[in-house]
Amino acid sequence: MNNKVLIVDDERAIVDILKYNLEKNGMTAVCAYDGGEGLCLARESDPDVILLDVMLPVMDGFEVCRTLRAEGNNVPIIMITAREEETDKVFGLELGADDYITKPFSMREVVARVRTNMRRAASMAPQQSAPEAGDDQLRAKDLIIDRSRHAVFKNGREIELTQREYELIRYLAENPGKVISREELMSSVWQYDYFGDLRAVDVAIRRLREKLEPNPSEPVYVMTKRGVGYYFAD
Repeated sequence: MNNKVLIVDDERAIVDILKYNLEKNGMTAVCAYDGGEGLCLARESDPDVILLDVMLPVMDGFEVCRTLRAEGNNVPIIMITAREEETDKVFGLELGADDYITKPFSMREVVARVRTNMRRAASMAPQQSAPEAGDDQLRAKDLIIDRSRHAVFKNGREIELTQREYELIRYLAENPGKVISREELMSSVWQYDYFGDLRAVDVAIRRLREKLEPNPSEPVYVMTKRGVGYYFAD
């Protein structure tokens, strides 16, 4: 069965180009031309990745992303935007988008990012109840990172994380005390061969702290080494 990509963009020429190139690369494309239709298809068609434009009629891409994440839908979302403002990019990431691509874009880049997100999503197992002790668990402070279930537990209670947040805490906890640069995190966790906008790493760290830390402004798990990177406190 082909992987499915939901394209949500009100510019039909862009939708047609995206659809053609994705299908040429062996994927199935489902298309919507406004935010309301896109939200319905995201719920009903079970896509593997969503390419989501920001500027949409009926409901903008930010609201579609916010709604899906509030419903617990963790399908990878790549925002597509013609906007250059830094605040717009960061806002999308804060809402739970996995990445963004700025128009005009390279189709090679789009296909590569879609495939990367599909591979990552496919590697994620369903999260289950509190784990029993096992060799595939990483215990760090009062956290249990269950690598077989792709789940994180704090004091026996599962923390609801997106797939990228899980991979981020797992990668840091597997290297306790080691300061890891944002470039290395982008390469190892985002799995991109180039270093894109590193603000994506900062936003993901901030979201992770909000879910894990007793006080996100005074973290005890994920620490910052100013000007260098991040590390897991050992």
